[in-house]
Amino acid sequence: MWTACTVSSSKAEEHRGRRSTHVTTRPQFGRSSAACPTDASPGRRRSPVLKMTMARYRPTWELAADPLVSCKLCLGEFPLEQMTTISQCQCVFCTLCLKQYVELLIKEGLETAISCPDSACPKRGHLLENEIECMVATEMMQRYKKLQFEREVLLDPCRTWCPSSSCQAVCQLQEGDSPPLPQLVQCAVCALEFCSACKANWHPGQACPESLPVTTFLPGENSSLYKNDDDDAPIKRCPKCKVYIERDEGCAQMMCKNCKHAFCWYCLESLDDDFLLIHYDKGPCRNKLGHSRASVIWHRTQVVGIFAGFGLLLLVASPFLLLATPIVLCCKCKCSKGDDDPLPT
Repeated sequence: MWTACTVSSSKAEEHRGRRSTHVTTRPQFGRSSAACPTDASPGRRRSPVLKMTMARYRPTWELAADPLVSCKLCLGEFPLEQMTTISQCQCVFCTLCLKQYVELLIKEGLETAISCPDSACPKRGHLLENEIECMVATEMMQRYKKLQFEREVLLDPCRTWCPSSSCQAVCQLQEGDSPPLPQLVQCAVCALEFCSACKANWHPGQACPESLPVTTFLPGENSSLYKNDDDDAPIKRCPKCKVYIERDEGCAQMMCKNCKHAFCWYCLESLDDDFLLIHYDKGPCRNKLGHSRASVIWHRTQVVGIFAGFGLLLLVASPFLLLATPIVLCCKCKCSKGDDDPLPT
């Protein structure tokens, strides 16, 4: 009995030794036994191949400590060091996408404050001035401040711009009743006296003219902006809000930045409902759009395709709508009938 127990204990020790050897060789990650020896003796030096393999291995807890965040603009995943958080709404975007978004709005001439790029942002946050300054260059930041100042003057009832093209100074207005009445304004820079309502030369005792000549506020007839032909005038007024608009290039289809009114540059006729640009196929503005015939045909094809797609979708969905309408009405009738039933006593 004593001999049998000795043999059994020796077999158990041998089995434990094999298990310990198997655990020692597990981090080899598919390496051969010749490259990664299984001898666990303290005096033997480990193979450098095993050290390189262990250096590339990252435990799960280290990956959890450095997570990747998804950007809603480019749908890429980046570490937190490459992300920017908007302070007002706490929305997170990658710094590169947010920078390109801000620069694009500034180049196009933003009309309001730069809002969060996420259209579904619950807080409707906006980027602060210090956040924008950290992302864009100095020249871009100066343009942003200039646009903000122009918008402040436009919305301020006590300030207005000098209408002279060679001045463009800010003039102060007297506070009055609402709506404000026309008043005399004298520019402190060029000493021009003009009407606060129509921006024309001061006309005491006369009503403001509905349309003003383009050269009313130009330096003189020798100016480079002076044109005898109204069609070639580089500066005109929006037919809806009377804001001055300068056209240096592009097609004749204009859209006012102030009131979003679309009109023809030559005859000032409204183009809000002219999706196919039929206005430039007849009349005095024929072939004056500024685009080739092929581009106009392609534009009309796209517009017709969009309307045809919506019509086809409505046609396909109409049988389902007809079938669903009685079901919805029955459900509403049952619900209303259940509400009218008296409560049991």
